[in-house]
Amino acid sequence: MSTGRLQSNVAEVFESLADAIGDREAIVFRDRRLTYDQVRERSHRLANVLAGAGLGAHTPRSELANHQIGQDTVGLYLHNGNEYLEGMLGGYMARTAPFNVNYRYVAEELVYLLTDSGASAIIYHSAFAPTLAEVLPQLPKLKMLLQVADDSGNELLDGARWYEEALASASPDLDPDLRASWSPDDLYLLYTGGTTGMPKGVMWRQADIHAASLGGRPFGSPDEWESIEALVAAATTANPVKTVPAPPFMHGAAHWAAFTSFSNGGTVIVPDVVDRFDAPSVVDLIAREEANVLLLVGDSFARPLLDAIDATDAELTSLFVLTSGGAILSTPVKQRLLERLPNIMLIDGLGSSETGTQAGQVSSAGGDVSAGRFTPHVGMVVLDESMTRVLQPGDDEMGWLGQRNRVPLGYLGDEAKTADTFPEIDGERFAVPGDRCRILADGTLELYGRDSVTINSGGEKIFAEEVEQAIAAHPAVIDVVVCGRPSERWGSEVVAVVRIDETDAVTEDELLAEAANHVARYKLPKAIVRRDEIVRSPAGKADYRWAKAQATDD
Repeated sequence: MSTGRLQSNVAEVFESLADAIGDREAIVFRDRRLTYDQVRERSHRLANVLAGAGLGAHTPRSELANHQIGQDTVGLYLHNGNEYLEGMLGGYMARTAPFNVNYRYVAEELVYLLTDSGASAIIYHSAFAPTLAEVLPQLPKLKMLLQVADDSGNELLDGARWYEEALASASPDLDPDLRASWSPDDLYLLYTGGTTGMPKGVMWRQADIHAASLGGRPFGSPDEWESIEALVAAATTANPVKTVPAPPFMHGAAHWAAFTSFSNGGTVIVPDVVDRFDAPSVVDLIAREEANVLLLVGDSFARPLLDAIDATDAELTSLFVLTSGGAILSTPVKQRLLERLPNIMLIDGLGSSETGTQAGQVSSAGGDVSAGRFTPHVGMVVLDESMTRVLQPGDDEMGWLGQRNRVPLGYLGDEAKTADTFPEIDGERFAVPGDRCRILADGTLELYGRDSVTINSGGEKIFAEEVEQAIAAHPAVIDVVVCGRPSERWGSEVVAVVRIDETDAVTEDELLAEAANHVARYKLPKAIVRRDEIVRSPAGKADYRWAKAQATDD
């Protein structure tokens, strides 16, 4: 069990918020402006649709191992929109475990994910109906399909129900016995991105993920709320903050930002364009809605955002926090953001599906701007090489980034990987997803990168993210992914796949000269491969499998 104080259930938190601030706007998406009361009612209706199909919790958590599940799972195969957040809330209210589905997946990948998760139901946009139809014969366990209409015009799949019609036919009132059964042990299920391997379903107790990443702590505080009542009281008296999560909700950080906004009584503003990051429309949305907080994913979002701001001369005076996570936010881009938006607090966040939010770096105009060093949040630790002890500030040893206290149960259906990633030290469980780092004498974290994308070249370990930061320091570089490829001389050699500003005639030697100002020469790329676009996930994360293919084919 968790050592934290707040034993919350996500559905119960939202229900309590709706009781207190029901008339306040919770979600704004295009022409829809939904209050907390309205989102609650729609989520109740969805919960009743799911429960009416026999979906819910079937085995108490206490009777299960950490890699086992006792609840039905519901795939959210959706673009961003109010339906995604309703899918999560309604799923929790029915005591199912909704989970994220990457809408870029081809049929084979989709079969893997829906089989691995044991999906009992899928809520999906019509745009994805053709791909889903292709795989349905391989998914005999599915009990329910709910199709959300969109601009694609695709027809309703056989055996499916239209989402809005299903909600309209359901009761807006929950069975009191169902609500009374909500538990802090009910699951939050999040699938990893799968950019370096097969996606894995990370299972959290809702009480733990709420404290770790969904607003279970006051902003900037290491302490958790004493109770749901204390959280609601603070949200009731707070000035509502408007948050724009720019990445897809299928990316953990995006819906973490949304639920954190809910926990603080704020409003989630969903971008109008849902099939890609459209920077001009996001800038227009911030100005139109007077949004206060913007979530991005590294340079791949920040660079086009800056270009859009410059193109419109937008001031965006309402914006006071810009946060980024999941990908590199390079020093030159940070500097440009603070020059163009001097009133913002710029937060470079660190975390993962297996740890929740772990650390951050805060920058502001006029202060020092750098990358790669972070201030730890509560529970963050660095473990030694053998994962047998916690390193202390100033220990020179390179270690593993870890998390204690509020950590997941494990990976769905995978006992061995659960044991590897969530080891016990002296009876205490830790989460160790695979990042290498040092804890410096002043207590700050120096991050090197994910061990799984480390390049072993000539007997030296070279971290891909570290080299990416160095290459990205050149102003001509719009985007970069670094990987290894086979080498007769080195075993594996470093290759940078880059997208260069088409107006800049920068040479390879100039790129390497700038990178040499930031990393040792043995870490410099042996080759630079230029591409017109860098393939990333819709959430902006690097696709290292694609990068390796480019490096090998060059």
